[in-house]
Amino acid sequence: MTSIAAAHWDLVFWEHRGQVSAAVQGPELAACPAPVPEDATFFGISFSLGTTMPHLPVDRLVGRTAEIPDVTRGSFWLKGSTWHLPGYDNAEVFVQRMVREGVLARDPVVAAVLGGESPDVTERTIQRRFVAATGLTRGAVRQIDRVRQAAVLIREGVPVHDVIHRLGYFDQPHLARSLTRYIGRTATQLVDPDPAEPLSLLYKT
Repeated sequence: MTSIAAAHWDLVFWEHRGQVSAAVQGPELAACPAPVPEDATFFGISFSLGTTMPHLPVDRLVGRTAEIPDVTRGSFWLKGSTWHLPGYDNAEVFVQRMVREGVLARDPVVAAVLGGESPDVTERTIQRRFVAATGLTRGAVRQIDRVRQAAVLIREGVPVHDVIHRLGYFDQPHLARSLTRYIGRTATQLVDPDPAEPLSLLYKT
């Protein structure tokens, strides 16, 4: 499938031919092909922007995947402890344990910025801490969020010229370049998708 650009990171588990694997998938700055083995099943948790695992800095994971070793059908090893594999029914409990045990953290300055506040620190400090907490600049995050919104609107049938006006693109070529880079599709391909070439999850946030 085509994996579209994403500003957040994911914790992903999958099973293929009896083998269970896990990995941390970092933010993606561009659309890229992603292999999907036949008969494989996947489960993943997408973490909100600014959430980090301090022992695995997200700024080192941009465009990369870090595999988690020693995964079995029932458990895996993470930061010195054994963890049961999460599922749909216990994902929230699993994440709550990650917070309690200090596996997850959130920079209060970055959280304030993402919440629309203006922390009492310099712009340079904000930029530095934003990159450390997300792996991306604020400009890159805005571009990714905007083009994902554009793709959703186009798939819902909103005319391209309305999307350009609504989301602040300069013109149609500007939107077209963003779609090609971050989504891996043209506007026409989004309106009439090829079922043989699926996209990764594209949803309203």
